[in-house]
Amino acid sequence: KDEEAVMSEKMKRMKRELKYEGSIVKIYMDEIELPNGKIAKWDFINHDGAAAVVPVTSEGKILMVKQYRNALDRDTLEIPAGKLDDISEETSVCAARELEEETGYKPGKLEFLMTLCTWVAFTNEKIDVYVATDLIPAKQNLDEDEFIDVKAYSVEDLKEKIFKGELQDTKTISAILAYDTKYRK
Repeated sequence: KDEEAVMSEKMKRMKRELKYEGSIVKIYMDEIELPNGKIAKWDFINHDGAAAVVPVTSEGKILMVKQYRNALDRDTLEIPAGKLDDISEETSVCAARELEEETGYKPGKLEFLMTLCTWVAFTNEKIDVYVATDLIPAKQNLDEDEFIDVKAYSVEDLKEKIFKGELQDTKTISAILAYDTKYRK
């Protein structure tokens, strides 16, 4: 057996108890039996999934959204993204919807780039990231609690923001660097 399979056989979830249910996540307390027989209590945050998109203009710039994030109590610069409407929704459908809602553009072409698992230590959140090209003007359609500014940036400007620490959102950093590596090298 491979090492990963052996390790997972030694860990056993004994109990999962729902502690909080919010609009986006459910928080659980898990009891895990460790290889030494002791019981550990671990937090687990369930997330139904999300999609994000790197929208590339005909000039090769990336459309970015600036929005307030409560967890940081400040505005952040990110690629468009959002949660699945339900767990059966295709992530490509979610990515296209979020692109139009947040930026006012539809994708002429949408190509899968990568899957991110955001924080594997305590959540199962998974984000499928797509690249949208041949953008078609549509109408921005924000949720009533969204206030978003949209601006196009060159990849070089975004990489500079990443390495200066000005751009800190992990999905955005990963997506921009992956896009740069896959499509621009």
